[in-house]
Amino acid sequence: MSTWKKILIMTVATTAAVAVAACVNNTETTPAETGTWSTAWSVPMQRASIGFEPNWSLEGFADQTVRQVVRVTGGGTSARITLSNRYGTGELRIAAATIARSDGGARVDSHTLRPLRFGGTDAVSIAPGAEITSDAADLLLAPFESATVTLYLAAPTGPATFHAQGYASTYRAAGNHADAVADDAFTDTTHSWYFLADVEMTGGAATEGAVVAYGDSITDGFGSDNDANNRYPDQLAARLAATGTPRVVLNGGIGGNMILSDSPWFGESAVHRFERDVLTKRGVRTVLLFGGLNDIGFSEVDLPTYKPNPNVTVPQLIEAYRELIDRAHRAGIRVVGATLLPMKGAEYYTETSAAKIRELNEWIRTSGEYDAVVDFHAAVVDPADPERLNPAFDSGDHKHPNAAGYRAMAAAIDPATV
Repeated sequence: MSTWKKILIMTVATTAAVAVAACVNNTETTPAETGTWSTAWSVPMQRASIGFEPNWSLEGFADQTVRQVVRVTGGGTSARITLSNRYGTGELRIAAATIARSDGGARVDSHTLRPLRFGGTDAVSIAPGAEITSDAADLLLAPFESATVTLYLAAPTGPATFHAQGYASTYRAAGNHADAVADDAFTDTTHSWYFLADVEMTGGAATEGAVVAYGDSITDGFGSDNDANNRYPDQLAARLAATGTPRVVLNGGIGGNMILSDSPWFGESAVHRFERDVLTKRGVRTVLLFGGLNDIGFSEVDLPTYKPNPNVTVPQLIEAYRELIDRAHRAGIRVVGATLLPMKGAEYYTETSAAKIRELNEWIRTSGEYDAVVDFHAAVVDPADPERLNPAFDSGDHKHPNAAGYRAMAAAIDPATV
């Protein structure tokens, strides 16, 4: 076993032991008394769309149960969730909800199954455009453990607020199976998340604050393996734990997202969603800004989904980055800038887009406007061609890394800078 893995196992075991001790010694302790709530897992929300693979967002749900599996990078003894109806056209009715430690797939650990309540009630309605956070539920989770969040949606939901590219299996069953322990009823799957925006924990070991990895599909994890948690933010969290500086790492990526332009398929722009997906997350200390490839590339291709696709200039992207840096700093959040990856051979690689990438990367490396810089380009570039991904790291489309490439990106980040 590698030293990395040994340290990681020790870190998780130690954190779990601390949490168990807290449960044993404070059986009457309320969540408010155990410490501050911190975001342990989150994803950005999007409006219903076709996505990159089949999903259930446009059809929504009616008399169905949705079970979602999420892996936290921060542990604790109590959990609560935030559900979003941000893009809903009508009231979202949650008829029942539960949370439990995952037992693999759609199965749950029966000893940990807990009802989720909202203001003391089992059912709740969420208005269009609104979000709601549940009451606390006792649930012991160590960092890198997975929980299931199960929602019974009795009434028709209409198009579902969701996150398209989850790279994790979500399960659906007909009827009410919110309390089910087995997986027999959950016969349908997708790789998207629905309505679930955040999982927060309290009662865990203190850390130095969360890191939000903020960006597009390369942050979201396109090219990683479903249910394997090997996106670059996942691997960064593992690396930080292995080096003895465990941190929550939140994935703020949306596939196809742009810095400057909103998209019906790929979410509100990075500028427009920054408050919601970074600044309001509990416990954030650092944001890692990584994006612009789609702003640059979409204008080189005439495809229906690559709209809007204005000809975005490098000075426009720089000004947008300056705005994000300033907003983060005013909120007391440290900012790490990341260079864009090479993409020769991809569908929107041209001499024009390549020149823009080179110019923007030079500014990121040399401007001095970030608190620190990570050179992702250098970490994954083909040694024989500075415009191309290293073939060993190429997922096959010449712009998204595979799991090995995401590992190389995580390894390029100096833990002291985040």
